[in-house]
Amino acid sequence: MEKKIVVIGSCNTDMVINMERLPLPGETLIGGKFFMNPGGKGANQAVAAARLGGKVEFIAKTGNDPFGKRAIEQYKAEGIDTKYILTDEAQPSGVALIMVDAHGENCIAVASGANAQLLPADIDHAKEVLEESEIILMQLETPMETIEHAARMGKERGKKVILNPAPARALPEKLLKCLYMLIANETEAEFISGTQITDLDSVARAADIITDKGVENVVITLGSKGAFIKEKGNYHQVPAIKVKAVDATAAGDTFCGAVCVALSEGKSITEAVEFANRCAAVTVTRMGAQASLPRRKEVNF
Repeated sequence: MEKKIVVIGSCNTDMVINMERLPLPGETLIGGKFFMNPGGKGANQAVAAARLGGKVEFIAKTGNDPFGKRAIEQYKAEGIDTKYILTDEAQPSGVALIMVDAHGENCIAVASGANAQLLPADIDHAKEVLEESEIILMQLETPMETIEHAARMGKERGKKVILNPAPARALPEKLLKCLYMLIANETEAEFISGTQITDLDSVARAADIITDKGVENVVITLGSKGAFIKEKGNYHQVPAIKVKAVDATAAGDTFCGAVCVALSEGKSITEAVEFANRCAAVTVTRMGAQASLPRRKEVNF
């Protein structure tokens, strides 16, 4: 039986410029192509999970402005339950300015706006939906106190609390001890473990340090080298799907949403990561954040 996925996180509008190369500090480049679409790591992961067949609830906060209202309507169109997307009357909706070069590399600046006002009391307000869920997925674009509060509530209720620690930062051990799974890229894993990742041995060492801090299962994404799993003392490497990358903006968000969908359908962690690799491979061949997220019929699973 499919289980409900609750995503707690950020809701932004992405303003993207596609350039031949990224500008140097102080440099102005002319000739880019501009487009705008909804983004934010929380929203991206919620939409990714919904498009891949997950039953998704999204807890977030927007401003009372056209950006926020438009985003909510788009989430509804994706089949996401938006009952607990709250409105902050004092803050604007979050926005992100993104530049992408011809090789798919990007740089991103974010103005958090209402995302920074998603508070523990808002999680308490949504307690009913947390009770009904099987999986709680979070990132780090909302206040840490809110993330910790939601993780603790989930842990106490026996839920699978999954954290994608992006943007990268050090994390308190009391949060790590609440996690069923941490899904991190190499940079994020280095921040949390305090060890440099240079090869598979160092990946395993980082995963060991993270599980020693209390995380039950660790998944570290390795770009073209695939993903590394530490599950209850066992290690696995899942190879990547080779494609020509155009824009890597939402690859990690697709991966996280896909893992949650597969787990909600009763798949093993290794099967979930294999599925997530296929989904992320589709994402990087397209421009944009939510615009690039695949639908279930596009991945054979």
